[in-house]
Amino acid sequence: MPAPMLRPRARWCLSALMLLLAACSSAPPAPSAAAPLDDARQLIVVTSADWDAPGARLQRFERDDGGRWRQVGAEVPVMLGRSGSAWGLGLHPPQAQGPQKREGDGRAPAGIFAIGPAFGYAATGIGALPYLPMQASHYCIDVPASPLYNRIVDARDVGEAAVEGSTEPMRLDLHKEGDIRYRRGFVIEHNAGGVPGHGSCIFAHLLRRADETTAGCTAMDAAALDAALQWLDPARTPRFVLLPDAEYARLAASWRLPALRP
Repeated sequence: MPAPMLRPRARWCLSALMLLLAACSSAPPAPSAAAPLDDARQLIVVTSADWDAPGARLQRFERDDGGRWRQVGAEVPVMLGRSGSAWGLGLHPPQAQGPQKREGDGRAPAGIFAIGPAFGYAATGIGALPYLPMQASHYCIDVPASPLYNRIVDARDVGEAAVEGSTEPMRLDLHKEGDIRYRRGFVIEHNAGGVPGHGSCIFAHLLRRADETTAGCTAMDAAALDAALQWLDPARTPRFVLLPDAEYARLAASWRLPALRP
Protein backbone atom coordinates (compact mmCIF):
# COMPACT_ATOMS: atom_id res chain seq x y z
CA MET A 1 0.00 0.00 0.00
CA PRO A 2 2.63 2.56 -1.02
CA ALA A 3 1.98 6.28 -0.56
CA PRO A 4 3.65 9.41 0.82
CA MET A 5 4.92 9.12 4.39
CA LEU A 6 2.65 9.98 7.32
CA ARG A 7 3.67 12.71 9.76
CA PRO A 8 5.11 11.02 12.90
CA ARG A 9 3.49 11.54 16.29
CA ALA A 10 5.36 11.76 19.55
CA ARG A 11 3.24 9.07 21.17
CA TRP A 12 4.07 6.47 18.56
CA CYS A 13 7.00 4.28 19.50
CA LEU A 14 9.79 4.40 16.94
CA SER A 15 9.55 0.74 15.98
CA ALA A 16 5.81 0.87 15.20
CA LEU A 17 6.26 4.07 13.19
CA MET A 18 9.05 2.58 11.09
CA LEU A 19 6.92 -0.47 10.33
CA LEU A 20 4.03 1.70 9.19
CA LEU A 21 6.24 3.82 6.96
CA ALA A 22 7.80 0.71 5.42
CA ALA A 23 4.33 -0.63 4.63
CA CYS A 24 2.96 2.60 3.22
CA SER A 25 5.76 4.44 1.46
CA SER A 26 7.78 1.96 -0.59
CA ALA A 27 7.40 1.95 -4.37
CA PRO A 28 5.81 -1.21 -5.77
CA PRO A 29 8.14 -3.62 -7.61
CA ALA A 30 7.69 -3.52 -11.38
CA PRO A 31 5.96 -6.51 -13.00
CA SER A 32 8.22 -8.97 -14.80
CA ALA A 33 7.14 -9.93 -18.30
CA ALA A 34 9.06 -13.21 -18.21
CA ALA A 35 9.11 -14.94 -14.83
CA PRO A 36 7.75 -12.82 -11.97
CA LEU A 37 8.68 -15.45 -9.37
CA ASP A 38 12.41 -15.70 -10.17
CA ASP A 39 13.43 -14.04 -6.88
CA ALA A 40 10.86 -15.77 -4.70
CA ARG A 41 11.88 -18.49 -2.25
CA GLN A 42 8.50 -18.87 -0.53
CA LEU A 43 5.13 -19.10 -2.22
CA ILE A 44 1.54 -19.18 -1.04
CA VAL A 45 -0.63 -20.59 -3.83
CA VAL A 46 -4.43 -20.27 -3.80
CA THR A 47 -6.41 -21.98 -6.57
CA SER A 48 -10.14 -22.10 -7.28
CA ALA A 49 -12.33 -24.06 -9.68
CA ASP A 50 -13.16 -21.03 -11.86
CA TRP A 51 -13.50 -17.23 -11.83
CA ASP A 52 -16.83 -17.33 -9.99
CA ALA A 53 -15.93 -19.87 -7.28
CA PRO A 54 -15.91 -18.37 -3.75
CA GLY A 55 -14.12 -21.37 -2.22
CA ALA A 56 -10.50 -22.33 -2.89
CA ARG A 57 -7.53 -24.29 -1.61
CA LEU A 58 -4.26 -22.92 -0.26
CA GLN A 59 -0.86 -24.60 -0.50
CA ARG A 60 2.56 -23.40 0.64
CA PHE A 61 5.83 -23.99 -1.21
CA GLU A 62 9.48 -23.19 -0.75
CA ARG A 63 12.28 -23.33 -3.29
CA ASP A 64 15.25 -25.58 -2.59
CA ASP A 65 18.88 -24.89 -3.46
CA GLY A 66 18.38 -26.54 -6.83
CA GLY A 67 15.59 -24.16 -7.74
CA ARG A 68 12.79 -26.71 -7.34
CA TRP A 69 9.57 -25.97 -5.49
CA ARG A 70 8.58 -28.35 -2.71
CA GLN A 71 5.33 -28.28 -0.76
CA VAL A 72 5.35 -27.33 2.91
CA GLY A 73 2.53 -28.52 5.14
CA ALA A 74 -0.90 -29.69 4.08
CA GLU A 75 -3.39 -28.14 1.70
CA VAL A 76 -6.05 -26.10 3.53
CA PRO A 77 -9.45 -24.72 2.46
CA VAL A 78 -9.90 -20.95 2.19
CA MET A 79 -12.70 -18.59 1.23
CA LEU A 80 -12.45 -15.84 -1.39
CA GLY A 81 -14.71 -12.99 -2.44
CA ARG A 82 -18.43 -13.58 -2.61
CA SER A 83 -18.24 -13.25 -6.43
CA GLY A 84 -15.05 -15.28 -6.86
CA SER A 85 -11.90 -13.70 -8.30
CA ALA A 86 -10.70 -11.33 -11.05
CA TRP A 87 -7.36 -10.15 -12.41
CA GLY A 88 -5.69 -7.73 -10.00
CA LEU A 89 -2.73 -5.36 -10.24
CA GLY A 90 0.41 -7.06 -8.98
CA LEU A 91 3.81 -8.33 -10.07
CA HIS A 92 2.46 -10.26 -13.06
CA PRO A 93 2.07 -8.88 -16.58
CA PRO A 94 -1.39 -7.44 -17.34
CA GLN A 95 -3.90 -10.03 -18.53
CA ALA A 96 -6.58 -9.04 -21.03
CA GLN A 97 -8.66 -12.22 -20.88
CA GLY A 98 -10.95 -12.68 -17.89
CA PRO A 99 -12.64 -10.36 -15.38
CA GLN A 100 -10.71 -7.38 -14.04
CA LYS A 101 -10.76 -6.43 -10.36
CA ARG A 102 -12.76 -3.31 -9.45
CA GLU A 103 -13.62 -1.68 -6.14
CA GLY A 104 -16.71 -3.25 -4.59
CA ASP A 105 -17.06 -6.13 -7.07
CA GLY A 106 -16.76 -8.81 -4.38
CA ARG A 107 -13.89 -10.55 -6.18
CA ALA A 108 -10.47 -11.51 -4.82
CA PRO A 109 -7.60 -10.22 -6.98
CA ALA A 110 -5.91 -12.90 -9.08
CA GLY A 111 -2.26 -12.88 -10.09
CA ILE A 112 1.08 -12.68 -8.30
CA PHE A 113 1.52 -10.28 -5.39
CA ALA A 114 4.14 -9.26 -2.86
CA ILE A 115 3.29 -9.99 0.76
CA GLY A 116 3.22 -6.94 3.00
CA PRO A 117 3.26 -6.58 6.78
CA ALA A 118 1.28 -8.61 9.26
CA PHE A 119 -1.28 -6.82 11.42
CA GLY A 120 -3.59 -7.60 14.28
CA TYR A 121 -5.27 -6.68 17.52
CA ALA A 122 -2.37 -7.75 19.75
CA ALA A 123 0.59 -5.53 20.63
CA THR A 124 3.01 -7.99 19.01
CA GLY A 125 2.66 -10.47 16.17
CA ILE A 126 3.93 -13.94 15.42
CA GLY A 127 6.56 -14.85 12.87
CA ALA A 128 9.12 -12.73 11.02
CA LEU A 129 6.92 -10.38 8.97
CA PRO A 130 6.95 -6.72 10.06
CA TYR A 131 3.94 -6.23 12.32
CA LEU A 132 1.44 -3.36 12.61
CA PRO A 133 -0.55 -3.30 15.89
CA MET A 134 -3.98 -1.90 15.11
CA GLN A 135 -5.95 0.53 17.27
CA ALA A 136 -9.55 1.78 17.05
CA SER A 137 -8.29 4.77 15.05
CA HIS A 138 -6.74 2.70 12.25
CA TYR A 139 -8.58 2.42 8.92
CA CYS A 140 -7.79 1.06 5.49
CA ILE A 141 -9.10 3.62 3.04
CA ASP A 142 -11.41 2.09 0.43
CA VAL A 143 -12.76 5.38 -0.94
CA PRO A 144 -11.43 5.58 -4.54
CA ALA A 145 -11.42 9.40 -4.67
CA SER A 146 -9.32 9.70 -1.50
CA PRO A 147 -5.61 10.56 -1.81
CA LEU A 148 -5.13 7.89 0.89
CA TYR A 149 -6.81 5.16 -1.20
CA ASN A 150 -5.55 1.64 -0.41
CA ARG A 151 -3.54 2.77 2.61
CA ILE A 152 -3.75 1.80 6.26
CA VAL A 153 -3.79 5.07 8.20
CA ASP A 154 -4.35 6.30 11.74
CA ALA A 155 -7.08 8.92 12.11
CA ARG A 156 -5.02 10.52 14.89
CA ASP A 157 -2.41 11.35 12.24
CA VAL A 158 -4.46 12.11 9.15
CA GLY A 159 -7.57 13.54 10.84
CA GLU A 160 -11.09 12.22 11.22
CA ALA A 161 -12.22 13.84 7.96
CA ALA A 162 -9.64 11.83 6.01
CA VAL A 163 -11.13 8.48 7.10
CA GLU A 164 -14.75 9.54 6.67
CA GLY A 165 -16.59 7.16 4.37
CA SER A 166 -14.13 4.27 4.76
CA THR A 167 -15.82 0.96 5.53
CA GLU A 168 -12.61 -0.76 6.65
CA PRO A 169 -11.83 -0.11 10.32
CA MET A 170 -8.87 -2.30 11.20
CA ARG A 171 -10.17 -3.04 14.70
CA LEU A 172 -13.32 -4.86 13.66
CA ASP A 173 -13.70 -6.15 17.20
CA LEU A 174 -14.20 -2.59 18.49
CA HIS A 175 -16.31 -1.33 15.60
CA LYS A 176 -18.38 -4.45 14.86
CA GLU A 177 -19.21 -6.15 18.16
CA GLY A 178 -16.22 -8.42 18.69
CA ASP A 179 -15.60 -9.36 15.04
CA ILE A 180 -12.49 -11.59 14.97
CA ARG A 181 -11.61 -11.42 11.28
CA TYR A 182 -8.73 -8.92 11.56
CA ARG A 183 -7.43 -10.29 14.86
CA ARG A 184 -4.52 -11.62 12.82
CA GLY A 185 -3.69 -11.21 9.16
CA PHE A 186 -1.26 -9.93 6.57
CA VAL A 187 -1.42 -7.52 3.66
CA ILE A 188 -1.60 -8.86 0.10
CA GLU A 189 -0.02 -6.09 -1.99
CA HIS A 190 -2.70 -5.80 -4.67
CA ASN A 191 -2.86 -2.41 -6.42
CA ALA A 192 0.19 -1.23 -4.52
CA GLY A 193 0.23 1.98 -6.56
CA GLY A 194 -3.28 2.87 -5.38
CA VAL A 195 -4.90 3.18 -8.83
CA PRO A 196 -8.36 4.61 -8.04
CA GLY A 197 -11.22 2.14 -8.34
CA HIS A 198 -9.10 -0.94 -8.99
CA GLY A 199 -9.58 -2.47 -5.54
CA SER A 200 -8.20 -1.84 -2.08
CA CYS A 201 -7.53 -3.30 1.35
CA ILE A 202 -6.81 -6.88 0.29
CA PHE A 203 -5.70 -9.10 3.17
CA ALA A 204 -5.31 -12.67 4.31
CA HIS A 205 -7.33 -12.87 7.51
CA LEU A 206 -9.35 -15.10 9.82
CA LEU A 207 -12.69 -16.73 9.09
CA ARG A 208 -15.64 -16.34 11.41
CA ARG A 209 -17.24 -19.49 10.00
CA ALA A 210 -16.14 -22.03 7.42
CA ASP A 211 -18.60 -21.03 4.67
CA GLU A 212 -18.35 -17.24 4.97
CA THR A 213 -17.21 -15.41 1.85
CA THR A 214 -15.30 -12.10 1.85
CA ALA A 215 -15.44 -8.79 0.01
CA GLY A 216 -12.22 -9.72 -1.84
CA CYS A 217 -9.79 -11.03 0.77
CA THR A 218 -8.59 -14.59 1.36
CA ALA A 219 -9.88 -15.97 4.67
CA MET A 220 -8.91 -19.10 6.56
CA ASP A 221 -9.10 -20.68 9.99
CA ALA A 222 -6.69 -19.76 12.79
CA ALA A 223 -4.52 -22.87 12.45
CA ALA A 224 -3.89 -22.24 8.74
CA LEU A 225 -3.23 -18.52 9.20
CA ASP A 226 -0.89 -19.05 12.15
CA ALA A 227 1.07 -21.68 10.22
CA ALA A 228 1.51 -19.23 7.33
CA LEU A 229 2.53 -16.35 9.61
CA GLN A 230 5.06 -18.45 11.49
CA TRP A 231 6.54 -19.69 8.20
CA LEU A 232 6.70 -16.51 6.14
CA ASP A 233 10.14 -14.90 6.06
CA PRO A 234 10.62 -11.53 4.33
CA ALA A 235 14.26 -12.42 3.70
CA ARG A 236 13.03 -15.17 1.37
CA THR A 237 10.97 -12.81 -0.82
CA PRO A 238 7.61 -14.49 -0.24
CA ARG A 239 4.90 -14.14 -2.87
CA PHE A 240 1.15 -14.75 -2.97
CA VAL A 241 -0.40 -16.37 -6.06
CA LEU A 242 -4.15 -16.65 -6.63
CA LEU A 243 -5.52 -18.18 -9.84
CA PRO A 244 -8.43 -20.26 -11.11
CA ASP A 245 -7.34 -23.77 -12.08
CA ALA A 246 -7.48 -23.16 -15.84
CA GLU A 247 -5.36 -20.01 -15.59
CA TYR A 248 -2.87 -21.79 -13.36
CA ALA A 249 -2.47 -24.55 -15.94
CA ARG A 250 -2.10 -21.99 -18.76
CA LEU A 251 0.56 -19.93 -16.97
CA ALA A 252 2.43 -22.60 -14.98
CA ALA A 253 5.32 -22.97 -17.42
CA SER A 254 5.89 -19.31 -18.31
CA TRP A 255 5.55 -18.11 -14.71
CA ARG A 256 7.52 -21.11 -13.37
CA LEU A 257 4.83 -22.07 -10.92
CA PRO A 258 5.10 -25.23 -8.79
CA ALA A 259 3.30 -28.37 -9.86
CA LEU A 260 0.16 -28.84 -7.77
CA ARG A 261 -1.13 -32.06 -6.33
CA PRO A 262 -4.51 -33.14 -7.72
